[in-house]
Amino acid sequence: MDELIGTLATKVGIDDAVAEKTIGIVLGFLRNEGPSDKVQALIDQIPGAEAAIAASNSNSGLSRLMGGGLMALGTKLMALGLGMNQIQNVARELFRFGRDKIGADKMGEIISGTPGLSQFA
Repeated sequence: MDELIGTLATKVGIDDAVAEKTIGIVLGFLRNEGPSDKVQALIDQIPGAEAAIAASNSNSGLSRLMGGGLMALGTKLMALGLGMNQIQNVARELFRFGRDKIGADKMGEIISGTPGLSQFA
């Protein structure tokens, strides 16, 4: 997890705490919206991912009001102070990291199996 946090912080220009929250939010989104078995395989390859997902769900009242899907994901990330360009860069870095961890084919299945995500690939 530290490797991924450091990469996001450096390449996207955000601090480590925001990077960690971002990772938890995105992985939680993938778990809820994507092909669960493939997403779980990715999560299993990232030590600390479960804790990051759990921490990102701590404001569940707000999350329920926002609903689900890609719009809710964007709203949550913007609430952390990320702009659209930063969100796109986060997606690219997370996809690159995922490809390194579980392979391009499996990461491609997550991207294609998650509604709206292919526009960020």
